Amino acid sequence: MPRLEDFETPLAFKVADDAPRASVDAADPHRTFQVEVRSLEGMQKEAVVRQLAPVGPTWRMACDEGPYLNGTDLAPFPLAFFAAGLHFCYLEQLVRLCRTEGIALKGLSSGQDTRYTMRGSALRGDMTGGGVPVDLDVAFETDADLSADAASRLVARALALSPGHAVMRDLFENTFALQLNGGAVAVGDQAASPNALYPDPLPGFDAVRATGADQYRADLVTKTDTVEVKHGVTGGAGSSLTAEQKRTLHVRSDATLGDDGLLVSDIRLFQPLGSSFRFLADAAGGDTAPPPLAYLSAGLGFCYMTQLGRYAHITKQKVRSTRIVQVNGYTQPGTDGETAGAAAVDTHVYFDADESDDVARKSVQMGEQTCFLHASMSAAHPTVVTASLNGQKIAVPSA
Repeated sequence: MPRLEDFETPLAFKVADDAPRASVDAADPHRTFQVEVRSLEGMQKEAVVRQLAPVGPTWRMACDEGPYLNGTDLAPFPLAFFAAGLHFCYLEQLVRLCRTEGIALKGLSSGQDTRYTMRGSALRGDMTGGGVPVDLDVAFETDADLSADAASRLVARALALSPGHAVMRDLFENTFALQLNGGAVAVGDQAASPNALYPDPLPGFDAVRATGADQYRADLVTKTDTVEVKHGVTGGAGSSLTAEQKRTLHVRSDATLGDDGLLVSDIRLFQPLGSSFRFLADAAGGDTAPPPLAYLSAGLGFCYMTQLGRYAHITKQKVRSTRIVQVNGYTQPGTDGETAGAAAVDTHVYFDADESDDVARKSVQMGEQTCFLHASMSAAHPTVVTASLNGQKIAVPSA
């Protein structure tokens, strides 16, 4: 099975992709991403993220897990991608609003804490993931004649316009399809996909090639600090592979707007004990870095894939290879009175395994049940925001 160690490529890069895309109106507020993910060795994964509507660049991203899942820790963990995308989604809208209203920013920084829960037993089948409302703080500086009330409205409006936060705020019934060893298998109690099985993405991965190096930043995703491996402590080595779980995960993101117009997020996994990574995103419509929703969509796919792999490990399944195709839709309106939205995620799962149809169905179900992000979409988790303008705290209306 391929390994990240064998790829002589950055952790994220722009793909030379000539695949046909749907033609859409550039003014259409809908954004659609297709994410193809395959399992690599251990807990490693790679994704190809295509922006289908409106047509945009294709990105390849690499994912791994830290010591808590006995990963090699070479690339960011799944929730890092989601946290970065979620944070970037909000800041992109705040920057856009400021530009629309002619407010020149002297500085913009923000902190975000995302937390998730895991409870129950994988062997009993009652292990369940859960979401927690996001804590978001934002501090911006400007010489513009901006009142505290006007700044408060900007902060709240940016949240309403963030499709990433709609994923946490709204309720969804996600859909699924399944293929086992090349044959279609009906899913169990989950909602069936309204679409016929997408083509198995496996053959396409070997053809992935980067564009010219001058077309994207080489440091889109980088590792900034390596966690010390600890055994026998909460969140330590192998702790997330136990069949019984009762824990809370905590991911911290600290983001700023750079002078070059790119957003920068430093992500740290506090619980379980994980390493730190830096992500870059484009908030101005350029394409030298991925847009926020590309990271967000990749995170959804990676998180679900990790849970498939974790469940297979705990239940000792004979799985040779796993792939998924996910389609994610978002609504990103203008700056007027509309609110951003998101669509249910459609996930098609492809197993090559010496297992029965029933085992494969159960895996798809447990993947959804234990995926932190799918679990977050099954309940309402409105974001809690605090803010300051030029060093002074301002009140922000609740969502």
